[in-house]
Amino acid sequence: MTKTLDVITIGRAGVDLYGAQIGGRLEDMASFDKYIGGSPTNIACGTARLGLKSALISRVGDEHMGRFIVEQLGREGVETRGVVTDPERLTALVILGIRDQEQFPLIFYRENCADMALCEDDIDPEFIKSARSVVPTGTHLSHDNTRAAVLKALNIARENGVKTALDIDYRPNLWGVLGHGDGESRFAESAEVTAQLQATLHLFDLIVGTEEEFHIAGGSTDTIAALRAVRAVSGATLVCKRGPMGAVAFEGDIPDSLDDGQTGPGFPIKVFNVLGAGDGFMSGLLKGWLDGEAWPTALKYANACGAFAVSRHGCTPAYPSWEELQFFFERGIMQPDLRNDAELEQVHWATNRHTRPGANADVLRTFAFDHRMQLEEMDGYSLEKGSAFKELCLKAALQVQGGQDGYGILCDNRIGRSALHKASGSGLWIGRPTEDPGSRPIQFEADLGIDFGRFKEWAVEDVVKLLVFCHPDDDATVRALQEERVLRLFTAARRAGLEFLLEVIPSKVGPVDDDTTAVLIQQFYDAGVYPDWWKLEPFKTEGAWAKAVEAIERNDPRTRGIVVLGLDAPEAELAESFALAAKQPLVKGFAVGRTIFGDAARAWMKGEMSDAEAVAQMAERYARLCDVWDGARAQARLNAA
Repeated sequence: MTKTLDVITIGRAGVDLYGAQIGGRLEDMASFDKYIGGSPTNIACGTARLGLKSALISRVGDEHMGRFIVEQLGREGVETRGVVTDPERLTALVILGIRDQEQFPLIFYRENCADMALCEDDIDPEFIKSARSVVPTGTHLSHDNTRAAVLKALNIARENGVKTALDIDYRPNLWGVLGHGDGESRFAESAEVTAQLQATLHLFDLIVGTEEEFHIAGGSTDTIAALRAVRAVSGATLVCKRGPMGAVAFEGDIPDSLDDGQTGPGFPIKVFNVLGAGDGFMSGLLKGWLDGEAWPTALKYANACGAFAVSRHGCTPAYPSWEELQFFFERGIMQPDLRNDAELEQVHWATNRHTRPGANADVLRTFAFDHRMQLEEMDGYSLEKGSAFKELCLKAALQVQGGQDGYGILCDNRIGRSALHKASGSGLWIGRPTEDPGSRPIQFEADLGIDFGRFKEWAVEDVVKLLVFCHPDDDATVRALQEERVLRLFTAARRAGLEFLLEVIPSKVGPVDDDTTAVLIQQFYDAGVYPDWWKLEPFKTEGAWAKAVEAIERNDPRTRGIVVLGLDAPEAELAESFALAAKQPLVKGFAVGRTIFGDAARAWMKGEMSDAEAVAQMAERYARLCDVWDGARAQARLNAA
């Protein structure tokens, strides 16, 4: 059978609410960051980031948190057809925090949760056969129904040449050995748990755990004795994690010392958060194991992924991409607190950010109606009418989008708030302006807050958009002021997990040539600003485009791309500029506004056009521009072939 998957994990799927405050009691934490969680869920994501084709078998509730897990798994590239939606139970929840390097309080909310209702009927034999490996975690051996499901999957796997691995992942309170308040505890003796585990260990090719986890699996608090007890019932390769001392692998008999096992290089980094480190370790180990690497290399991958995990906030969000891991190996450790290594964090962000709604790798056709000043100056304008008109713009955008990918809008929160909020979840890419219209030097919209603290109120899909009127001939004071403000906004956006679009318009400031925009691009990179998106004026020559693109790719080869703006140009002029821009693969599309909505807005504000007529006209013009762009890109590819 053709193997379409590399790894299927089985077990817990929940939502982690991580305390945002560091160093205090969980009782005192006031805000929380939301991530997907559960060891097999984390491992599925961690292996997917490393380039493996991963899937999860679990259950989630038929509610918002269950949908969040499924959607997030999809964004991570994890196959979700093994995730069952349970109509009767809620998705599991964990509340946890970081007190210090030794204390990580957590509470499991798992009473009759969805993933613990996993049963044999949820195991599809053909799905199991489609994978190279199956990896359950220990919690799902703790109850009869979940245990039966795991055993069914393991037996199918072994009958069909599918590799099997166990992450012991022992949580005493999830086995009922300790109480709800002991979620942080990683070990408590239990002869019953030991017996349950030992009855299944013969079914695995690889068994992974900490020393304490091997203690429960082997029934002894002496690690060597415990490993030998496991070896007595299983021929699996045993990988024992030793915290800051790395890990060791044993393929045969267990020697008298852990130091005699196979090892891989460790990475001396500063510990920030140990939660989820084991799942990161397992992800790296599986990557090496399934790629056929020798154990020292597989352990190198595992140790590095574990190092990333302990240096960052959250579990899955901390795990590296394969590109990031290679960058780390090649460059080495520049500072032990990896979360504060700006160069490494940029690679982490750029290689792990998810495709935003409406955007894909090839095209982004954007209807820009974030204009404020231009509408406010129209005859008949009022704030109420402006808001209503922007809802009509959104209707036109959605009509053209028709549920397809590759479409977006720019919409503000001052006049267009209702449209902005209605657009959320529509599948459109959404950019949101932050500058006070027409300001130079940059002034920001008042609703951002003095320190941009209002970003925490933005929808996570919103892209921070900033327009800067700037020119290479700006005097040093203006340049320094604008760069400082752009950098502050960019830093705040990144901290909030929001993508950043930077628009530069030099032609309104001074004369331009083929070098003008490229010089500005370099200046902003030199200032420490790495936009996810660039929005640039339409250039008159191929040379100007080539220089701008080269400046971006030289500084940030992982950028999302460029959209070309319209500047209220007539359609014929836009078509000409699109033909030139489309020759550059880095240019993904356009962001055009007044060419689409200008006539409709002026007529509608004065009562000379109905809602339906305005929507129809704008939709027609937007669709026509989309066709012009698509045609220009197709012609450019044809000419390049």
